[in-house]
Amino acid sequence: MSKRALRTARTGSEARHFLDGVNLNRSMPLRDQIYAVLRRSIVTRELPPGAMINEFEIAARLGNSRTPVREAVKKLSDEGLIDVLAQSGTFVAEIDRAQVEEAYIVRIALECESVARAAPLMSDEHLQNLEDIIDRHKVALARDRFDEAIARDDDFHRYITQISGLAMLWRVVDTCKAQMDRCRMLTVPRPGHGTLTIEQHRAIVAALATRKPRAAIAALRAHLDTSLGNSLSWFDERDSGK
Repeated sequence: MSKRALRTARTGSEARHFLDGVNLNRSMPLRDQIYAVLRRSIVTRELPPGAMINEFEIAARLGNSRTPVREAVKKLSDEGLIDVLAQSGTFVAEIDRAQVEEAYIVRIALECESVARAAPLMSDEHLQNLEDIIDRHKVALARDRFDEAIARDDDFHRYITQISGLAMLWRVVDTCKAQMDRCRMLTVPRPGHGTLTIEQHRAIVAALATRKPRAAIAALRAHLDTSLGNSLSWFDERDSGK
């Protein structure tokens, strides 16, 4: 069976799976909701690389027009999660190493600025809220709920941008890190990776508690460098056939 035929053969069962139980709120923008469902399904590999995205089928199953589906697919294509191939179809993209590395460059630049601005603004309440997020993250890892663990990880970083007053910054980070999230779903379950993330988040909180921007930047950068290293190791293993 050709690669394209294999993609097509996979599609039906996967599409039925990732849309099971999805109910859209008609009072809210449909494009954003469909985008969120598709993005999560791609990141968690419910829709793996190569799976076909059938806009007509998705629209029919959700009971709405094709327009919001097409808009959601366009946004995912802009993020590198979907390939739209003329005369062939629309497919979930492979995880791209260059895009992952580029996303880390963007993320490090923006989040270092955020954590530096947050440091002198830290209150005891801010510190406690970050600790509470870490505790929820730890529980998700202990229960092997890795998609939830990644969501709590994101909560941690998002909250720091809120403290810094740069809420828009997180929206940029969230958009560019789509490929990174796919790698995280593959690496977080590995022994020790989740525990190290928790330790590094606590180190970031400790640095923020000093109210010193340089200390906070150093702790954050060490954390993101580790995350990048984990992703690149996964690519090395994949490419070597391990």
